[in-house]
Amino acid sequence: MNIIGRLTRDAQVCKLSNEKHVVNFSIATNDSYRNKQGERVEQTTYFQCAYWISPKVANFLTKGTLVELSGRAYTSAWIGKDGEPHAGLNFHTSQIKVHSSGKRNESNSNVSNKATQKKNEKPKSNKNDKDDDLPF
Repeated sequence: MNIIGRLTRDAQVCKLSNEKHVVNFSIATNDSYRNKQGERVEQTTYFQCAYWISPKVANFLTKGTLVELSGRAYTSAWIGKDGEPHAGLNFHTSQIKVHSSGKRNESNSNVSNKATQKKNEKPKSNKNDKDDDLPF
């Protein structure tokens, strides 16, 4: 199954007692349809996601990032501390494609700005150049 959505919070890496790591994050998917009255209805579905393959992926999974996930969906139900029943959708992710970034990394932004500035700078003339060689 594939789902596409935006992260609702930054991913977190949890280290388990068996020395394995899991990356936990949540995404929101949006859908819209027209009801019987012809009104447009927006529907948002939230998934709690887990990725077990590499904890390094958490560096790219920041709030607002648009991702496409492959894996399997399942439901969970529990009784909360308040005694009320709760249910949720979970997604066990086996593959992640990042389509756009949520937060811009300031250091990357600064590096690209400096590169753009250098590119736009006029080269400094060398005083040792001989102007006599110019055809005009």
